[in-house]
Amino acid sequence: MTSKATARTRQTLRIGELARASGLTPDTLRYYERLGLLAAAQRTTGNVRAYDAATLDRLRFIKTAQSHGLSLREIGELLGSRERGGRDTCRRVRDLLSHRLSELEQKREELDAFCAALRHHLDMCERALAASGDARCPVVEDLVSEANRGRSA
Repeated sequence: MTSKATARTRQTLRIGELARASGLTPDTLRYYERLGLLAAAQRTTGNVRAYDAATLDRLRFIKTAQSHGLSLREIGELLGSRERGGRDTCRRVRDLLSHRLSELEQKREELDAFCAALRHHLDMCERALAASGDARCPVVEDLVSEANRGRSA
């Protein structure tokens, strides 16, 4: 290990320093600690949280995983898997990612259906505005009818 790497592993960061370096708030760091995403910080003689510099790498991992759409619960599972390693871990991660992908594909289908409904309503508005006269908005009428059908069901 180089002297620079040794110095880095011995370096500690107070919660405010870690917050600035990670782009997170001290409250977020405390929350991650409560969730077990971060190990409980050591305390100085003044009872101030002191984090190992390696915690910053862990926070980068958490932020990267979040940017890929993973929840904090899922990230916690990945972090635990990362520490264990091996084929069983790889299977667990594959299952987690497969489940997450299925959820996202279902949400995408729901969003596609919602977009189609919005396009249909927009079309209704365009046709109504192009027609002569002062008719009621067909979208509002359609939504009222739909709401009334739901009430009688």
